[in-house]
Amino acid sequence: QVQLVESGGGLVQAGGSLRLSCAASGRTFSSDVMGWFRQVPGQEREYVAGITWNGVKTYYIDSVKGRFTISRDNAKNTVYLQMNSLNPEDTAVYYCAAGAGGLRDEYSFWGQGTQVSVSS
Repeated sequence: QVQLVESGGGLVQAGGSLRLSCAASGRTFSSDVMGWFRQVPGQEREYVAGITWNGVKTYYIDSVKGRFTISRDNAKNTVYLQMNSLNPEDTAVYYCAAGAGGLRDEYSFWGQGTQVSVSS
């Protein structure tokens, strides 16, 4: 059974940092792109960051560039999202995803999400 399990969410004050982790199991994701999405209730899901299988190429939405860093450890089947200088607009449920296509293609596997809340 394929599973993506996110962890590391929580409540933090504006300006603070969090590191999200996503542990994959059930198959190897070392050749897949991995990504992080976020969603606020009543709004569309937003593609925050993505990384190719070898980490050479990354994608970031403009609003997080310079603040968030995506990375991966294929030996651990884990992808990370380091989030610095958080602001209240970053509050959302963050989802990990994996896919066999490119960074901007559809993702096939999804985690259950972890809540990130940033207080002002």
